[in-house]
Amino acid sequence: MTTGRGTTPGTGPATGARPTAPPAPRPARARPADRRAPGRAAPWVRLPGAGPRPADGGSTTAHDLTVRHRLLLALSALLALSLFVSYQGVHGDANPLRTSTAPAVLSLDTALYALGQAERDAGAPAPTSDFQKQISVAAQSLSAAAADDDVGGPAGRQALQTIAGLITVYAVKVQKSQLQPDGSLMREAYRSYATSILTEKGTGIQDRLKALQRQQRAAVHRQTSFGPLLWLAWSVALLLALALWAALLETQLFLRRRFRRRYNRQLLAALVLSAAGVATAVLFTVWTQRGMADTRQLLDSPLPGRLIPVAGRDTASYLSHTGFRASAAVWILIGGVLLMALAETGLRRHIDDYRFRPR
Repeated sequence: MTTGRGTTPGTGPATGARPTAPPAPRPARARPADRRAPGRAAPWVRLPGAGPRPADGGSTTAHDLTVRHRLLLALSALLALSLFVSYQGVHGDANPLRTSTAPAVLSLDTALYALGQAERDAGAPAPTSDFQKQISVAAQSLSAAAADDDVGGPAGRQALQTIAGLITVYAVKVQKSQLQPDGSLMREAYRSYATSILTEKGTGIQDRLKALQRQQRAAVHRQTSFGPLLWLAWSVALLLALALWAALLETQLFLRRRFRRRYNRQLLAALVLSAAGVATAVLFTVWTQRGMADTRQLLDSPLPGRLIPVAGRDTASYLSHTGFRASAAVWILIGGVLLMALAETGLRRHIDDYRFRPR
């Protein structure tokens, strides 16, 4: 038996023919290291001024480098500015408190105490050296307070001059009363007039000094307060520091993933510098604010005469080194410039490589 023409056994459209196997699938193309899968963009890719983002499937490295570069520069500048303002808000008042406000309060306390002692000695039957000594102490204390131009402003300086003149009149009247015979009307008249100059309500020497004391203690409270604005400023500065540290770490990880570089020395140096600078600023601020708070508590009420010298030494101790710490504010601005320089040098080489890479 023969087969039909044009056919061979096992071929042709026979019913039991074996089906042909489907072609093998093509392997997926490996994604280049500098391409990012769609939908995985970092949250700051729409930073203003960074330029349009490449279409899906295109290289995003140049765009991502530019975004991170500008973000690090912006955060470094904002951190330096906010930290400088916050730091100055505390330390800017520490040196005036140490050099003028606190000594003025103690000088007024000394003058009041000396005048109280002088009034006690004014009743002696004859002029005494103790009275003259107390008057001299009061006059010297007023001169020390008047040496500070910030004591109450022009009105305060005028008040101190008036008080100094009244003290001179008071001393003269007391001396005249002591030169009169004991029990005479002139003696009593001079003595009464002198007492009224010292103790007259509202216009007397003591009330004038107490009014200046209240003004100076109010200035102490203003200079030592850590109010809501300072809390807000420091909160913003610390949030910016956290944002900068997060951006530096993320950029380091980005460079390690894209360029297979384990470390970027400039970015790590920026991280260490910013952390050390913020920690130092916070520590200096805590020390200064604690000393200012102790000074306010010490000067919050009039001091007895024997405690005034002790209070002066304690105030100097509380506010020691505040001048040095206040001068450190300029290093915050210098540190901000260094941070920006480190961010620039850490990313510039990679940005330039992609800027001039042929398409």
